[in-house]
Amino acid sequence: MTDRGVAVIGAGAWGTALAHLAAGAGRRVRLWGFEPEVAEAIATRRENTQYLPGIALATAIAPTTDLAAAVSDAEAVLVVVPSHALRAVFSRVASVLPTEVPVVSATKGIEVDSLALMTDVMRELLPAGRRHPLAVLSGPSFAAEVAKGHPTAVTLACRDPNVARRLQEVLTTSTFKLFTTPDVIGVQIGGALKNVIALAAGGSDGLGFGANTRAALITRGLAEISRLGVAMGGQPWTFLGLSGLGDLILTCTDKQSRNYTVGYRIGRGETLDAITRGASTVAEGVRTARAAYALSRKQRVLMPIVEQVYAVLYEGKDPRKAVTDLMEPSVGDELFRPPERGGGWGDGPADG
Repeated sequence: MTDRGVAVIGAGAWGTALAHLAAGAGRRVRLWGFEPEVAEAIATRRENTQYLPGIALATAIAPTTDLAAAVSDAEAVLVVVPSHALRAVFSRVASVLPTEVPVVSATKGIEVDSLALMTDVMRELLPAGRRHPLAVLSGPSFAAEVAKGHPTAVTLACRDPNVARRLQEVLTTSTFKLFTTPDVIGVQIGGALKNVIALAAGGSDGLGFGANTRAALITRGLAEISRLGVAMGGQPWTFLGLSGLGDLILTCTDKQSRNYTVGYRIGRGETLDAITRGASTVAEGVRTARAAYALSRKQRVLMPIVEQVYAVLYEGKDPRKAVTDLMEPSVGDELFRPPERGGGWGDGPADG
């Protein structure tokens, strides 16, 4: 990469952490945020007091609320906005992108209405005839720990290996390592659906169940994610890597995870409305559960954990009853399920 700098679109915790990381790697960074007060705090106090408090940000980060200014001379653009806002934000970004600049999605989610992956939404919105390589950044990475310099490894997915190698230069530091893969689909499915399984793991802990139950949810959750990912064109080995198993373990086992915490509170008896009312940050798994449930039906893939999470969130099902239903006896071994059977935690295609 040259010295043209990096644009980060989204000044939440993760976007701010990535901006801080790129600045630490010697890049000039423009960080776009929707909220003027966030940009002002970064400019004057060198701290994102709302989303990443307590971290002294690099002076090479220039905050802005002007999208055109943010991307004007960027050699790489990182998009780090909530999945439900990506279409609206990127439609504006796409119109001002420099020609052929690579775009990296660091957003983990699925568009609920269209069931599209984030790169599919971006590709749809890019101007006709313009070539912009698309990539995905995902993996086990809490924003605060990345910003503090804790050793972290993630996955960068891009179908063009030359672009992938160039993009590695943007964020690689002595504490942040990127492994590349061409599996753009699999990396996005793993990053999105691990949030749904984290809701289940948090709910299980909130109900008072222990390590046995959590381990079962993580393992069977990985099976569900893998089945859907492969059905949509992902590669099976991707889900054993950082953007699959690695991110799943992280999100299902630590209270830094918003999705785990929301699930835990539901398990303790709080309602989703009470938890989300007035919240300043998004637990992506809440929306992704709806999309994952719809995709499981569309792709005819059996996903019993996703089905139960959906039922708890959107149909008012009692969380304890959801766990009970997952434990119902079923026929089939761990690796293969007869297609005519449903229910339980086994494998196989969805019924009917």
